Amino acid sequence: MDATVNKQQLSFGTQLIHAKTGIDGHFGAVGVPIYQVSTFNQQSPDEEVRFDYSRSGNPTREALETTIAQLEGGCAGYAFASGMAAISSVLCLLSSGDQIIVCRDIYGGTYRVLTQLFSRFGIEACFVDTTNLDEIRAAITPATRALFLESPSNPFLNVSDIAGAASIAKEHGIITIVDNTFMTPYLQQPLLLGADIVVHSATKYISGHSDVVGGLVATSSEELAGQIGFIQNAFGAILGPQDAWLLLRGLKTLKVRMDQHQKTAAQIAEWLQTQPHIKNVYYPGLKNHAGHQLAAEQASGFGGIVSFEVESAEVAEHFFKEVKLPAIAVSLGAVESILTYPIRMSHASIPEEKRKELGITDSLIRLSVGLEEPEDLLADLGQALQSYEAAYAEKAYR
Repeated sequence: MDATVNKQQLSFGTQLIHAKTGIDGHFGAVGVPIYQVSTFNQQSPDEEVRFDYSRSGNPTREALETTIAQLEGGCAGYAFASGMAAISSVLCLLSSGDQIIVCRDIYGGTYRVLTQLFSRFGIEACFVDTTNLDEIRAAITPATRALFLESPSNPFLNVSDIAGAASIAKEHGIITIVDNTFMTPYLQQPLLLGADIVVHSATKYISGHSDVVGGLVATSSEELAGQIGFIQNAFGAILGPQDAWLLLRGLKTLKVRMDQHQKTAAQIAEWLQTQPHIKNVYYPGLKNHAGHQLAAEQASGFGGIVSFEVESAEVAEHFFKEVKLPAIAVSLGAVESILTYPIRMSHASIPEEKRKELGITDSLIRLSVGLEEPEDLLADLGQALQSYEAAYAEKAYR
């Protein structure tokens, strides 16, 4: 599929609206139709056709795949049934005896699939602090075939040097895979920084409305594109046309949504640092964040996720009970703010001992900042934190 970016080099926001989908002949419709079909008619059994069976290719899905490739600056894109289907399909590039180096601060689902599923097939995952390039170098062995990064990471928003890590990987013939879910191609384009493969949980910001589950992959080379395309067709974890259409619709407002998400996130992060019962605030946009300068250099924004630690599990329990506006859920990146308790939700699949080692405790909270008015969010978060003092005083009095 041809995903060549228009030579005019339109700005990103314009590309979102006018991406070249490669799907023509739909009677002048301004959007790609939903081709809700499983199979396609052929004039004869030996006729070569563009589409024959929707697992192998569907016009609506291909429009989405071509779009994400353009937006990520890649040569090809692929759409899967979920973010984990996308990640797992990419991991199918590995074979028994291979090693993959992985950032230690990572989404629980990725940790689970590596340690409980792919480990059965003789694939070893080595978890290191990828913010330290020396640790990446030290972990490489003759069996190393891939490097997997999240930057910013989940849930602590640690920032890895994508270009530096990719350069090390290339020296050793290793492919670099980057989960770009938190940043989206609007704020960060890992392929242009030297990565080989980008993956997304498109359920999050790309959809943006908590109404579809999907995953996306973009590749930097035709060789990798061919391998991923084979895996997609053989494994079959493809995205249906209805969901592909919803993601195409969501993409059109990605820029305006992300602009507001991160504007409000920056306000909340600054505000949280001044509040009682808050121990630490993790947001790359804060100047005291260890990865602030690097994030500013390799991305055009800091995203809409803020993680923070409260004083105790008791404070966290009270906070979740009293907050009114955000949903309490396992997802992120939607129009509504979403609070997640990593120890019981997004990272529950990581063993307790490993969570403690990473610092994922019962006082850690992750906030995906939505599109509510900032003053309303701040007022709600404020009352939830401040009411703890009254509740604690009443409890102590009793």
